Amino acid sequence: MSDVIARRLKYAREKSGLTQAQLAKRFGFKDRQTLAAIEAGQRKITAEELVRALDIFKLDLDFFTDSLRLVGEGAFNWRANHEASASLLDEFEDKAGRWIALYRKLGEKADRAASPLQVRLPLTQKSSFEQAWDAAEALLREWELGAIPALELEGAIKTHLGALVLYVDAPLGISGAACQLPGLNTILINRNEPEGRRYFDLAHECFHLLTWEQMTPAHREAINGDYHGKGRQKRIEQLADNFAGALLMPQQKLAVRWQSRLEESELHAWLNKTATELCVSAQALKWRMFYLGLLPRTDLLDIEDQKLTANGRPTQKQPKPRLFSAEFAQRLHAGLLRGALSVRRAGSLLGMTFEDMEEFFESYGLPAPFDL
Repeated sequence: MSDVIARRLKYAREKSGLTQAQLAKRFGFKDRQTLAAIEAGQRKITAEELVRALDIFKLDLDFFTDSLRLVGEGAFNWRANHEASASLLDEFEDKAGRWIALYRKLGEKADRAASPLQVRLPLTQKSSFEQAWDAAEALLREWELGAIPALELEGAIKTHLGALVLYVDAPLGISGAACQLPGLNTILINRNEPEGRRYFDLAHECFHLLTWEQMTPAHREAINGDYHGKGRQKRIEQLADNFAGALLMPQQKLAVRWQSRLEESELHAWLNKTATELCVSAQALKWRMFYLGLLPRTDLLDIEDQKLTANGRPTQKQPKPRLFSAEFAQRLHAGLLRGALSVRRAGSLLGMTFEDMEEFFESYGLPAPFDL
């Protein structure tokens, strides 16, 4: 617990913009070395000092002691637009961190140690878009993603990266996220987004997990490629988009479909039909076709975006993904059965009533591990 408090104290200090010397002074220490020793885990913080920290940072005790929170660990990359304010994003990140921490906590005794040999892509911010395409094509073959890569990608991410994929009800403006956490990398997908957007976000965040060390993404990025950050961050997101496009829409498969297209086939109809079959957006398909040189500029200029209606399979054919995941439901179910946490605590963390949890478990074919 002392290591947890030390890490979270350092996080609170850095988030507040205080130096060690400034915080040491507010604690009443003679020098910053005492605080440095506490943050390094070389000296335990006393009860009186912890109370002082609560007052300085205006935080509750749970911030420093609750094991079912990710504080000072886990780096997030969010895909969000202007509708998601900074405060809303911070609030939802704290909530998402609790879900991930809960999954980790319930599996502490059962989980095998994460392999130190993690899959990485040989790309940097200086890589070309063509190199990102080649990396995606190589991954397609290595992971055997088949004729419609979108449908196989989630399973491949879980198998080859050991990552957790959670479908969540995110606030308006938040599309998805990746969380880089030692031993439990996670991808969050807003299950209320159109199917094409969900698959693209999954592929995009997969890129970040595969390149995090050499190309750490920004905490927040814009949706739909509207990147306004610094040059480096803009380049990273452009590479991620190009990788995602190539992964979901392989060049060879598109070329074959394009060549077999009937001459009289109307272009908008072909884009919508093909996008539906590949579970991608027609807009993404349009630009992928153009960048591959399959769609001439003259045809590109003739396309009316309002006629591109496909965004994955038609809405009436695509049920919304179940909340969280089967792995999450099974681990939570087992944890409640063995008394690892109370039903009330689980409901508080998940934002569910007892009835909500009963429906949640039922959606995964699991009996409620409690009596209403």
